[in-house]
Amino acid sequence: MKFILDNWMIMSVALASGAMLFWPVFKGATGGSLTAAGAVQLINHEKAVVIDVCEVNEFAAGHVGGAKNIPLNQLEQKLPAAVKNKALPIILVCQSGARSNRALGIAKKLGYEQAQSLNGGLSAWRAANLPVEKA
Repeated sequence: MKFILDNWMIMSVALASGAMLFWPVFKGATGGSLTAAGAVQLINHEKAVVIDVCEVNEFAAGHVGGAKNIPLNQLEQKLPAAVKNKALPIILVCQSGARSNRALGIAKKLGYEQAQSLNGGLSAWRAANLPVEKA
């Protein structure tokens, strides 16, 4: 105990660095770590449903092929009707990934345990040279 009291600065630096090491683990636990390649695998192999939580005009400008548009402010009301099978994987997408991370919390609250947010959103999808549809 005397060592900890005498070296409190060293101990606080050690604790802070340990917390920084675990930060990606905690962030990944929220589901925002799905890459564009991982999303393609989920779509092709597990029949994942892509939900775009952008506004209608953003969705019309470009979206992941086959995505359903449910704006974030309507997600809680419309998601159960759009995806009846809660066991299916859901990929939530927006322009940058910020809104889809918020949508992830709503989807999990509604019982969609396999819901994930596309890290980087549509921007990451485009950066991976994956196809984008326009309405």
